[in-house]
Amino acid sequence: MDAQLQTLIELQGFDARIAGLETEAARLPRQIEALQTALADAKKTVETIKTKVDATKKDLRTREKDLEVANVKRQKLEAKLYEVKTNKEYSAVLLEIEEAKQEKAKTEEDILGLMEMQERLAVDIKDAEQRFKTREEQARQDEAVVRKKLAAVEQELEIVRAERRSRAKELPVGVLASYDRILKARGGVAVAAVSAAAVCGGCRVGIRPQAIQELRAATGLMVCESCGRYLYWQE
Repeated sequence: MDAQLQTLIELQGFDARIAGLETEAARLPRQIEALQTALADAKKTVETIKTKVDATKKDLRTREKDLEVANVKRQKLEAKLYEVKTNKEYSAVLLEIEEAKQEKAKTEEDILGLMEMQERLAVDIKDAEQRFKTREEQARQDEAVVRKKLAAVEQELEIVRAERRSRAKELPVGVLASYDRILKARGGVAVAAVSAAAVCGGCRVGIRPQAIQELRAATGLMVCESCGRYLYWQE
């Protein structure tokens, strides 16, 4: 096989590896970011429940003060019964006492509801904190694995790029420039195989019989008349 053609085939192999490694090098940081985002969401869930706990405590203190006020109000009204002079005043005070009783009952109901909510939230926050702790540990392990893999990919990428640069020096400047131009224009594939099917492995267009004979002889460089890729014969 022609030496330049052999070098082009090897360059294509290097470039395919580089493309794959670059894709992986771009994907892994996004994977790390996804892990960190999921962990942040889990932490936010814990913070949200804590905020609800604080709000519930505040509401409970407020309603407990309201209950104290309602009790004092009722006591004053009951004492007032002994001071009224007429039946009309007596009836009016009784009505106020009944309203105070209803207000007290409503406040006690609210307090009970808030206490029950506190109990539920206490369970929720315990579960959320446990889930966060578990997820945090798992995320730390997963991120370490991904970062190690990223480091390995970046290291391999440097090695392959260096090998590619070294091999590329063996080509004439014009041939290398042509190869790089085709590589960019044809989606990362500048060299295509032709087999017994007699079609270009890049664009799938048929190759002329005379060109097939020349490819089989492999005495020089040949490009596809359709897509412009360098061609080589593959048994």
